[in-house]
Amino acid sequence: MTTLQPQADVSSATTDIHARGAEKAGTGRVLLAAPRGYCAGVDRAVDVVEKALDLYGAPVYVRKEIVHNKYVVEMLSKRGAIFVQETDEVPEGARVVFSAHGVSPHVRQAAQERGLYAIDATCPLVTKVHREAVRFASQDYDIVLVGHEGHEEVEGTYGEAPEHIQVVGTPDEVSSIEVRDPERVVWISQTTLSVDETQQTVDRLRQRFPLLINPPSDDICYATQNRQVAVKTIAPHVDVMVVVGSANSSNSVRLVEVALEAGAGSAYRVDKADELHVEWFEGAQTVGLTSGASVPEILVREVVNWLSEHGFPTVEEVRTETETTTFALPRNLRADLSAQGRDDARPHARRMNGPDHTS
Repeated sequence: MTTLQPQADVSSATTDIHARGAEKAGTGRVLLAAPRGYCAGVDRAVDVVEKALDLYGAPVYVRKEIVHNKYVVEMLSKRGAIFVQETDEVPEGARVVFSAHGVSPHVRQAAQERGLYAIDATCPLVTKVHREAVRFASQDYDIVLVGHEGHEEVEGTYGEAPEHIQVVGTPDEVSSIEVRDPERVVWISQTTLSVDETQQTVDRLRQRFPLLINPPSDDICYATQNRQVAVKTIAPHVDVMVVVGSANSSNSVRLVEVALEAGAGSAYRVDKADELHVEWFEGAQTVGLTSGASVPEILVREVVNWLSEHGFPTVEEVRTETETTTFALPRNLRADLSAQGRDDARPHARRMNGPDHTS
């Protein structure tokens, strides 16, 4: 096994997350990516639902999954959150939380017409993309939204200016774009895409539209990029890469693709440890492990324990970046907390080591 890249901070497992099972038999090792798991936007969104339940009591309705993770949705459901697909499923006058992926103006209007008390948990980085769409549409640009059609974030952004936006999912789809003026085209993107794949699509766009305008700042989320960089650092040195994350989590699915492209012998996505298969690791000496941006750390710990029990007792954390970003709670929720004399407890360090996401 070759030496890891010099920017990676590799150390033996000494923290509590790795303690259990450290004495198990076996010579295999795990390279544990850092950063991994909850990003600031996900942590905020989960916090919104938790604090709403604490403040108002159950039920609190949530449009769509608050974040794309089965475990998180199940745990919040047990606490009294009711997840619905559309606002017309919410009783008139009730409280509804909009998910981290954002919603279109049409959804906001529908909630208002039903007299719903809306708490907007949209990630601020997604909100930034929405504002870009509105601004470029007001300037009468044709907007190319690089993203996956049908994804909730893309639906929300598209809804800001449907008469100006076209969605493109792959470089090959660029040829089908029709614009009014090739000199007035701008691109924006879904925040959870693969950096490399997005760049390929943008390169193809620029071949067609040489005067293509870039968004004023990078649309791909810092956390998405950080997790991909960590995987790229680890992947060339592992026989198997495991990504913890749900199938509908775009950034988790991308991490599997990034791992394979960066040289991992094989890569698998699982929701939790009991989805792992022993045969995946036959003949392997080194396993890489990471998690998507909506995954609580308890699920990673369970995979670490499973690997320890199956011949991989040594864990080395490979850190490529330290994240400190936090986001404030939505204004109306902060006001309600304040009116009840409750501290909103933010900003705070992202929860990484608690027993689950509700700690």
